[in-house]
Amino acid sequence: MNYEYKGVWPTMIAAFDNQNQLDMKANRAITEYLINQGSNGLFAVCQSSEMFMLSTEEKVALAECVVDAAAGRVPVIGSGHTSESLEEQIAELTAMSKTGVDAVVLVSNRLAKKEESSEVFISNLKKILNAIPDVKFGIYECPYPYLRLLSDEELKWCAESGRIIFLKDVSCNLETEKRRIKVVEGTDLKLFNANTETLLGSLRAGYHGYNGVMGNFHIEIYKWLFDNYETSPDQAEALQLQLTEQGNIEKYAYPINAKYHMKQCNVDMTLNSRRLPVEAFDTDAKAKVEDLINWENKTRQLFNL
Repeated sequence: MNYEYKGVWPTMIAAFDNQNQLDMKANRAITEYLINQGSNGLFAVCQSSEMFMLSTEEKVALAECVVDAAAGRVPVIGSGHTSESLEEQIAELTAMSKTGVDAVVLVSNRLAKKEESSEVFISNLKKILNAIPDVKFGIYECPYPYLRLLSDEELKWCAESGRIIFLKDVSCNLETEKRRIKVVEGTDLKLFNANTETLLGSLRAGYHGYNGVMGNFHIEIYKWLFDNYETSPDQAEALQLQLTEQGNIEKYAYPINAKYHMKQCNVDMTLNSRRLPVEAFDTDAKAKVEDLINWENKTRQLFNL
């Protein structure tokens, strides 16, 4: 199926049961919830899904679960690209490519070490593309374990390869985002911003959407921004300022706080996480989520959502 890559795509959290194993019933419920809230696409098996704490078998099972639950209503992309050696990376990416995801997302810092050159990056990327033919890919500038932003040379190569159709931009810099629009011009590579503070400016410059953690909290409010930023510029400016402020919730025991938020929206799951102990979600973090929910309700009323 040929999907359009645009709009608001959350980086999905993953649900675990009381034994801290993947809870597939809850992960199906998360998928349903996000689609019902208006998600244009889903990024499964990403850092928000705690992919660095999952085995290859678990990554595959989670991707298959989300693809099956989505049932073709929206595109699903998946990563799980966490291994160190290129041989192991090819194995895990090949496994992900067989789950039914629309595109397999590569992690930029897996393609070359921090000190290595663009030549190494492109050489390793070529090896992966050649080893896994007939598959569409994306790239995620994942900040863990370190941030490796694509150079213009690397991005140009990706765009012109014809195999890479998606970039999750973590530059958090509007000048970089404006430059990247020119680099990919005339190609099929779609640019998604992970950063709320520069989101409006990047959309005005030509970015195709938002792909970030706050999609787990209030997709429909981001959707309003995406759908109306051209026709209601003053409201869009004011809303982005509020969204940026509310985005600070990420500092308070994420992704557990997102699980608590979804539980308040009647998505049945535990608060268990492999990244953090449940105790990290303390009374202060809980109060922050409840304040966020109050803001969301008022904002929905204001925009008739």
